[in-house]
Amino acid sequence: MTVSAETALPGPVLVIGCGLIGTSAALALTESGVVVHLEDIRSANLELAVSRGAGSSDPIESPALVIVAVPPAEVVETVQRVLSEWPAAAVTDVASVKADLHVRIGSLSGNARYVGSHPMAGSERSGPMAASARLFEGRPWAVTTGPDTDQHVVELVVRLAELVGGVPLVMDAEAHDQAVALVSHVPHILSVLTAAQLNGAPGEHLALAGPGLRDVTRIAGSDIALWQDILGANAEQVRAVLQAVREDLDRVIVSIGADADSLGEVLQSGQDGTRLIPGKHGDRVVDLSTVFVSVPDQPGEIPRLMAHVGESGVNIEDMRIDHELGRPVGQVEIAVLPVAADTLVEALTARGWSAYS
Repeated sequence: MTVSAETALPGPVLVIGCGLIGTSAALALTESGVVVHLEDIRSANLELAVSRGAGSSDPIESPALVIVAVPPAEVVETVQRVLSEWPAAAVTDVASVKADLHVRIGSLSGNARYVGSHPMAGSERSGPMAASARLFEGRPWAVTTGPDTDQHVVELVVRLAELVGGVPLVMDAEAHDQAVALVSHVPHILSVLTAAQLNGAPGEHLALAGPGLRDVTRIAGSDIALWQDILGANAEQVRAVLQAVREDLDRVIVSIGADADSLGEVLQSGQDGTRLIPGKHGDRVVDLSTVFVSVPDQPGEIPRLMAHVGESGVNIEDMRIDHELGRPVGQVEIAVLPVAADTLVEALTARGWSAYS
């Protein structure tokens, strides 16, 4: 990755906390030519991050920017230390809740050098071994400001987000917390609640599980302690969204099997909501068609399929892979524009694939 003078950072970066986010940011910055130093109270995490090429564990004398990537409960104390220890450094954190942090850090000496941030990227996996320099590519990166924030520091954190491949969005801290309650925190709770219903289910029932269930429950496997911190820190905003969810759930419970019109209104509301989620490249969502392709579960088949899709001249809008129960065969679902679906099916069928839409 080549870094232009406009996007380069003015000096070395210190990353405190070598978990998934901290190590991923360090890897991306190091790839970009930034000098990165690492710090973590857990020596095992630090050693793993260093071994992966994320940066150096040597002490740093004067960082231009410090990224605080510690658990939410440790952010304020860590930021306070950083503001005191490096009086010329800009400071940001990557915690997923911002308003309370801005209030508490706003009372600290040197608070104008602090800007909150939150990359909307992650994984159900955690730790430095799960980190990737590509984690933030194309993902929103919220940059949150307070009344005393130095504009130069805001610009520096925006450059950080761009440098690691993120899409910076500058916003108010309280608006950020309302937004993440809606688009991240409550969806996580609903995933957990759905997965919890599977406990004790007969094996023959679970055998019917398909990709839809896996989609809904995937994030339920995330770190429990981390999510206890996140939800506790954003309790008011999360509770407000859950109240609205409960109203809709009560409506479904009453109407299901009794009032088709009322049930239909809830279902329609959900369908309308999916159309509001930004599509590829942030564009307006468009209707897509899915082409289903059976693929032998063996090395080299996916690259061969992708080569044949490329030869068809059809652009892939989205793709997912699932495995068929009890068979050494996978099913690839390729989302394309509706006008291109028949063209792709014909092209793949002509090349020996079992494809349909």
